[in-house]
Amino acid sequence: MSEDTTQHGSPLVVGVVGPTGTGKSALGVSVAKAFDGEIVSCDALQVYRGLDIGTGKVSLETQEAIPHYLLDIVVPDQEFSVADYLEEVVPLVRNLNRRGKLPIVVGGTGLYMRALRKGLFEGPGRTPELRSRINRIAERRGTPFVHRMLERLDPLSAERVHPNDLVRLTRALEVTLQSRTTMSEMMLRRRGPLNGFRFVLIGLAPPRKLLVARIERRVGEMFDAGFIAEVERLRNEYGPEAPAFKAIGYREVGRYLLGEIPRDEAQALTVKATTKYAKRQMTWFRREEGVVWFEGWGDDPEVAHAVRDHLDPLINNQCSEGEETLYAETTP
Repeated sequence: MSEDTTQHGSPLVVGVVGPTGTGKSALGVSVAKAFDGEIVSCDALQVYRGLDIGTGKVSLETQEAIPHYLLDIVVPDQEFSVADYLEEVVPLVRNLNRRGKLPIVVGGTGLYMRALRKGLFEGPGRTPELRSRINRIAERRGTPFVHRMLERLDPLSAERVHPNDLVRLTRALEVTLQSRTTMSEMMLRRRGPLNGFRFVLIGLAPPRKLLVARIERRVGEMFDAGFIAEVERLRNEYGPEAPAFKAIGYREVGRYLLGEIPRDEAQALTVKATTKYAKRQMTWFRREEGVVWFEGWGDDPEVAHAVRDHLDPLINNQCSEGEETLYAETTP
């Protein structure tokens, strides 16, 4: 079941999610044109000014045709967290609704979308020493033993985490041991979700082999379009250690600019890192509740048409309560 308990008739937020390179931005524009919407970015890198080519930011012409928000709001040497995003996005979506616009949240940063829907879990920070100790225990005794440790300390969290999922087991133990309360208790005190709205999440999932080929082509187009010059200019202006330059592509080109690797290798490494990131994104969104999946590209007219047909009865309040529940529970 979805955790969204808002009632039928509550204002709607449309989310467009999926891996990088699937045409989310194009689909968002299509939905906005059809339903009098405006677009809110859900991308942890497009918030940075100047990171244009490497983040696939929509053109100024597109932004003029359909308003886009949360693009270019911080400089590259400024930290920007999920808490910062939540502080910006919640009042923005509420304002769009007050103006009679459909909020369309578009992007591939899963943590940002989850925070908007469910709030932000503000547990203690990561502790390398404690994590290292837990990892050593897992190496000696096995990951199921770590799961049994969590069962003793936080049974509710242990029920939600697979016995072999060491990453989530480690985080749950870390939170419990540092905060002296259980992670399950802290999860109940999430900060500031967007309450009072219904979420309809549209996911794009083209075949993996085709996505890998498209990523390779897209990265080549980035390099041909002046990506190296973009990175060089930004590094000269903000310094090579700016937080934004840890992003895929920017760090690989940074190595090229330092003479560590040739251009071809920088491009190949960018493709490899982007492909891995796309896989992680798909894994994340497949676990999210309530995503309605379309196996195609967002810039494919047939896919866009199918998405609009799906959204039309929801946006125009023509679906029954039973149909709405079906949409909320649809999973891939």
